[in-house]
Amino acid sequence: MPRLSDETRARRRHHVLTSAWRCFSENGFHATSMDEVIAATGMSSSAVYRYFRSKEELIDATAEEGITRVRDIFVRLLTCTPTPTPGQTLETIVGELRSRTSNPEYDLSKLAVQTWAEALRNPALRDHTRDLYAETSACITELAERWRAEGHLPPDSDPAATAATVFTLMHGLIVCHHLAPDVLVDQLGPGLTALGSALVPLQRHTP
Repeated sequence: MPRLSDETRARRRHHVLTSAWRCFSENGFHATSMDEVIAATGMSSSAVYRYFRSKEELIDATAEEGITRVRDIFVRLLTCTPTPTPGQTLETIVGELRSRTSNPEYDLSKLAVQTWAEALRNPALRDHTRDLYAETSACITELAERWRAEGHLPPDSDPAATAATVFTLMHGLIVCHHLAPDVLVDQLGPGLTALGSALVPLQRHTP
């Protein structure tokens, strides 16, 4: 039997993974069996197990792929010249969410919610997720440092605090999309501006 090229192996592995995503999007991690994933791939069981030895490995790979894609949003923004403004960044985040939820085969935002739940019961996945999210936060912090240097943020602002706000907002958008009315991008700017103005006096009087 001829040896598969690295490109072919990578393509088949990705096919198995996206087949699992279709199943996970429809039924969730724990209601999906490996037999269902194998059937969705159209491959033999031995071929599938060559790439993923268990459903747990598929879940881990799903979590890593999803969070890495989130991190890469900000990696791409950091390569842009000029640096995208905070408003443009919010538009990008909302646009990325729409692209993930409009895929006809699988919904990566659903898989994100499932990953959070799975991380609560799986310490290894939780730790790995935290490490990947720390990388994402570092990218957002660097972006916020540029915003401050370019005058989009006050000179005394804390880039890490800004990054925490953007990070929290990004995940809140996913929850709202699935469990509450969608938040529109033209609501975010005015809402954040009003909230920031309301919090400034509070921050000044906090010891």
